[in-house]
Amino acid sequence: MEYKDYYKILGVDRDADADTIKRAYRKLARKYHPDVSTEADAEDRFKEVQEAYEVLKDPDKRQAYDQMGNDWQGGQDFRPPPGWENQRQEWHFSDADLGGGDFSDFFESLFGGGRQQGRSAKFRGQDQRARLRISLEDAYHGATRSITLNVPETDDQGRVRQQPRELKVRIPAGVTAGQHIRLRGQGGQGFGGGQAGDLLLEVEFEPHPQFQVDGRDIHLDLPIAPWEAALGGKVPVPTLGGQVNLSIPAGSQTDKQMRLKGRGLPGKPAGDQIVRLRIVTPPANSDTVRQLYEQMRDQTAFDPRKQRTGGSK
Repeated sequence: MEYKDYYKILGVDRDADADTIKRAYRKLARKYHPDVSTEADAEDRFKEVQEAYEVLKDPDKRQAYDQMGNDWQGGQDFRPPPGWENQRQEWHFSDADLGGGDFSDFFESLFGGGRQQGRSAKFRGQDQRARLRISLEDAYHGATRSITLNVPETDDQGRVRQQPRELKVRIPAGVTAGQHIRLRGQGGQGFGGGQAGDLLLEVEFEPHPQFQVDGRDIHLDLPIAPWEAALGGKVPVPTLGGQVNLSIPAGSQTDKQMRLKGRGLPGKPAGDQIVRLRIVTPPANSDTVRQLYEQMRDQTAFDPRKQRTGGSK
């Protein structure tokens, strides 16, 4: 079916108030009324104008129509978004509301065509989506945060405006990037007594100065001294749950990975913390340090290139 741009049909802007819409309708209705118009397509244009006005004069129907978004062009192939039928609840019109009009398939697909005198329209509000940036610490411990979002609301003139709304969000411990936090009833407002939609907050993590995240696992590059790598020993390691001691095996090399079980984000099961060793060489910035390096060179005869290639014969 074809999408109907009701604003374009009436020649008004999308933020036009109720009086502007009424004036535009009356002007076009007089122009295309079949009893007075001499234009060849007057009857079709008159029905089109009637249909546009039927939707835009009613704040509930106008808001429902506006939820389709403003990227559509008149005449484009249109299908209602997924779940639209489930949101539409008992949307009926009296014969007086419909005026005996013959409405398009587009209109019928959005609002239905039932004529039941005295029945009111009930329509569940649309679910809204937004992003929520949180710290890794909040994801690990859980937290409650206040956020401000712009949400669509209908004013007294039937115009949809973006209004700021402050909400408190409970962040559950163990939430992961890409997961949604659902705030029931905080989405688009319902119509005719229908319940409000939900607000779905997609979680994303702020960059962390030490940690990287992979699902529930936490990754950390740990600098160690050459003697810690060569001789082994315990070194302190930061985790989201606090500092722990990690046993470094003697003879460890750069890029060796070690796993701290259960030290990632909470869950069932909890994630792990993956520690990658990075050997940091002290600078030879004093006579004493230079002498120590020279002694190592002379006494060990260590050749890392020979070690890497397996030696020469």
